[in-house]
Amino acid sequence: MKRILAAVLASLCVLAGCSTGNDAVSQGSNFEFVAPGGKTDILYEGADRQPIPNLSGEDLMTEGKTISVADYAGKVVVINIWGQWCAPCRTEAPELEKLYLAHQANGVQVLGLDVRDDDRSAPQDFVRNRQLTYPSIYDPPGRSLLQLSGYPRNVVPSTIILDKQQRVAAVYLRSILASDIEPVVQRLAAE
Repeated sequence: MKRILAAVLASLCVLAGCSTGNDAVSQGSNFEFVAPGGKTDILYEGADRQPIPNLSGEDLMTEGKTISVADYAGKVVVINIWGQWCAPCRTEAPELEKLYLAHQANGVQVLGLDVRDDDRSAPQDFVRNRQLTYPSIYDPPGRSLLQLSGYPRNVVPSTIILDKQQRVAAVYLRSILASDIEPVVQRLAAE
């Protein structure tokens, strides 16, 4: 119990220690996450939006096939970091499917990023059992997230929403429902 508490406290200190005030984006040319002083919902407007590096990896359901954020240029992309071992992900995945089905005709794409699942069959069963139709990158070691400078790889589930220019428009460091992000997705799709 003490080890778990120590790990949780260490994670919180890392997040809090990276805080630079109200701004959660470094002013570099690519998105660089900076912990926003304890916020779990972070929205970026206009010039505060920074491009995301091209996240890519092997398709969870099709070995040997590569999928990439760049495959969805010109669309609003909802990137969800998940794992089949994650209890909140069991509720969140059907919510994301509902969002995807309701808004894909408006140029919205959901893209999963499956992490810390060493046995590929377990997350594949997760996808089949929930009848998820959006794709997921299979990334057991979380290497794709390393491209996101400063992004907390231990926060699962979490969600990153990109605008049509593939710039980060929102980050949710918590589990979400479709209704939590639908207004943001609709606004970005209309831009």
